[in-house]
Amino acid sequence: MRRTEELHHAVDIYFRGIYTCDVTLLDQVFHPASSLFDVDEGVVTVDPYPVWREVVANRASPASSGHERTEQVLNVDWLSDDAAVVRLRLRAIDSIFVDQLSFVDGADGWQIVAKVWHLESTLSA
Repeated sequence: MRRTEELHHAVDIYFRGIYTCDVTLLDQVFHPASSLFDVDEGVVTVDPYPVWREVVANRASPASSGHERTEQVLNVDWLSDDAAVVRLRLRAIDSIFVDQLSFVDGADGWQIVAKVWHLESTLSA
C-alpha cells in the first residue's frame, strides 16, 4: 500500500505543477533526462524535459486563469515494485489532455522518465 501512496503522491505533484505551471514542482517528479512525446497528423514531436519545462514556465497557468483543477487517474499499470505507467486525464486552460507517464522509483523517489501526451479535445469559451 505504501508504494501506491508514494506513486499517487508523485502524480499529485505532477497535477499541481501543471495546474500552477510551477516548474519547481515539476522538477520534483521529472527525471532531468526525460522526454515528452506527441504525434499530430503523423508527425512525432519529441521534447527533452528542459525544453518543455521552459514552455511551461512561460505560459499562463490554469490557476491564474481561474479554472478549477480537473484531473483523473485513469489507470495504473505496475511493471514492477519500482516501475509503473500512469494514464491520466487533465484540463489545462481550454484543453483536455490524456497523458501516459512512465515512472521509475530510484534514489530521488518516483520520477517520470517519459511522457506521451495527446490533446483529446478543446473546450469552447
